[in-house]
Amino acid sequence: MMTDEELERIKQKKLRELLRASDTSSNPSQSFHNTPIIVTDATFQQTIQQHALVVVDCWAIWCAPCRMIAPVIESLAQDYAGKIVFAKLDVDQNPQVSHQYQIQSIPTLLIFKHGRLIDRLVGALPRQLLEPRIMRYLT
Repeated sequence: MMTDEELERIKQKKLRELLRASDTSSNPSQSFHNTPIIVTDATFQQTIQQHALVVVDCWAIWCAPCRMIAPVIESLAQDYAGKIVFAKLDVDQNPQVSHQYQIQSIPTLLIFKHGRLIDRLVGALPRQLLEPRIMRYLT
């Protein structure tokens, strides 16, 4: 079992990695994102309004199912770059959005089209179940 110190060290390392990825992938002048972007309470509304179709992965560093689904989200972001924006929201660090959208279980995927919530998927679903559910909103 991990100590609190080890967990905090891993959490900080992952946060630094995510912030670095956000710095290079969240440029609003960029027309597509091939990796998930990081959203926060402060940037959430702008992100869902700015892009036609956004899938927000609500997660936490300590959540094992969240870590299981992360590679699937990264792969989808790469495969659908320019068509769908994938974003990650750390629910522990962003309580306003978590409360607003009543995130009670993680991972939860929130799907927004033109800034409006149109679907919610709860749990670490495999790609073969996630992909068709998300793709139906491309039209």
